[in-house]
Amino acid sequence: MAENKTQRNDGDVRAYLESVSNRRRREDALALLAIMEELTGEPAEMWGASIVGFGSYHYKYKSGREGEFMLAGFAPRKQALTLYIMGGHERHAALYAQLGKYRTGKSCLYINKLADVDIEVLRKIISASVRYMRAANHIAEA
Repeated sequence: MAENKTQRNDGDVRAYLESVSNRRRREDALALLAIMEELTGEPAEMWGASIVGFGSYHYKYKSGREGEFMLAGFAPRKQALTLYIMGGHERHAALYAQLGKYRTGKSCLYINKLADVDIEVLRKIISASVRYMRAANHIAEA
């Protein structure tokens, strides 16, 4: 059975974020680092080459495939800041209505810049996602 391509590793989170060439994206990523560390109570770790993750949970599908994945995370991509919001966007619909300018993908929340969104609403979305994942996976609070 294939392993998840995105694995936790011992990469230097701060060095990675400092290497982001776009100044605004770098500053936004450093701000997200502080926000997510505060909200998750978990230290930042590199997942793959370009994702900063916080905490982890164990998953197991009906097919038998299982592994570990981050509880919350983000990546400062060229096109947008990509936040990994677990457990589905629909449970956060009321908050998304207040968020500001964004788009979504399967588990991704795409934000061009933090100035485009209400930071307090974003904090609520991240916190709700983490609470949901901890409850759904029986993970103790940090």
